Amino acid sequence: MPEAAKHGIVGLTPEFCLAVDCCRRNFRGPAPADGRAEVNWDGFLDLVRFHRIEGLAWSALSASISGAPDAVTKKLSDAAKTIAAQNLHAAADCQALLERFDAAGVPLLFLKGLTLGALAYGNPALKSAIDLDLLIDSKDLGKAAELLRAAGYELAAPRNSPADRMLHAWHQGWKESVWSKSSPGLQIDLHTRTADNPRLIPRIDVHAQRQSVELGNGIRLPTLADDELFAYLAVHGASSAWFRLKWISDFVAFLHNRTVPDIERLYERSQELGTGRTAGQALLLADELFGTLDALPELRRRLSRDRKTRLLLEIALRLVTGPPIEPTQRRLGTLPIHRTQFLLLPGLAYKVSEVARLANRRLAWPRS
Repeated sequence: MPEAAKHGIVGLTPEFCLAVDCCRRNFRGPAPADGRAEVNWDGFLDLVRFHRIEGLAWSALSASISGAPDAVTKKLSDAAKTIAAQNLHAAADCQALLERFDAAGVPLLFLKGLTLGALAYGNPALKSAIDLDLLIDSKDLGKAAELLRAAGYELAAPRNSPADRMLHAWHQGWKESVWSKSSPGLQIDLHTRTADNPRLIPRIDVHAQRQSVELGNGIRLPTLADDELFAYLAVHGASSAWFRLKWISDFVAFLHNRTVPDIERLYERSQELGTGRTAGQALLLADELFGTLDALPELRRRLSRDRKTRLLLEIALRLVTGPPIEPTQRRLGTLPIHRTQFLLLPGLAYKVSEVARLANRRLAWPRS
C-alpha cells in the first residue's frame, strides 16, 4: 500500500501517492514493494510541477523507482538540472549578500530555501525555491534596501514605490517586501518579521538563536536554530494551509531521524515560542501523509483531541491532496486559507488582531 494511504485518507490518486513516495525516498529511503497502482504520468508531471518537487521526484525516480516513461524522466531530469543551476547561482548570491550585510553591520538570517534543503535532505541542490527569504530587523529596513539596490536588486512589491517611507508603510501591513534581479533571475522576499500576524512566534526574529549551515564550496549561511526553525516552519506552512506538498515534505525531512523525546520537546518548545495550533496541524498532517507520529501515539491522540486543530488538519488535507491548481483558481478561491488564519491561536484577542491586520492592509495599501 502506498505510504500516503496508510492512515486512511480517502480518494488519494496513484499520482499523489507516488509524489509523496518520491519525497519520502529523499530522506527515508525506499519502502517495501507496495503494489503501486497504474500511474497517469502526464498527471504526475502536472502534480510535481505544481507542488514544486521536481528535483525530489527526479532524485527518487532515477535512484530506485522503475516504470516511468523515458519522456517523463527526461522532463524531470531537465527540471532538476535547472533547479540545481538556479540553486548554485542563489548560493553564490546569498554569500555575497551576507558579506555585504556583515560589512554594513546589518544582522541577517536566511529562512527556508537553501539552508533548509541542506538540513532536511543533505543536499541544497534538490529543493526548488522561487525566492530567497531574508530576515532582518525592522529598524534596518532602510539600510537593507540600500544594500539590495547596490547588489543589483530592484523593488518589485510594493511596485512604483522607491521611497523608503513608502517601504516602511508597506512593512506595517506585510511581513515582507519583494525584490528582483534580472540576472541570474533571482527574487528576494525581505522579511522584517517571521509571521503575518505579530502575535504568532513574536520572539523569533533576526536576533533569535541561530545555526550556520554548510552549503558546499565554502559557503556557509546563518539560519534559525532547530527549535526556532521547527516553530517557524509550522507557522509558515499554516499561513497558506499547507497547500503545497513540498512544505510538508521539508517539515517531515527536517524531523527525520530525530528521537521521540526530541520531537516531543520541539513541540513543547514551539508552544512556548507562540506557534499556537500551527505545530499541531503540521505534525498531524505530517503523520497523515508520512506516518511521522507512528512512534508517538500519545502525542497524536493529544493533538487530535482539539477540535479546531482537527479542522485545520482537514482543510490542509483537502488543499494539498486536491487538484494541482493555485488556490485563487479554485471554486472558493483563497477563502479556506483565510478561514484557517482565525484558528491558529486561541482567544478573542488574536481574532480581533487578525481582523484589524486584514482591514489595515486593505485600507492603507491594497496589494498590487
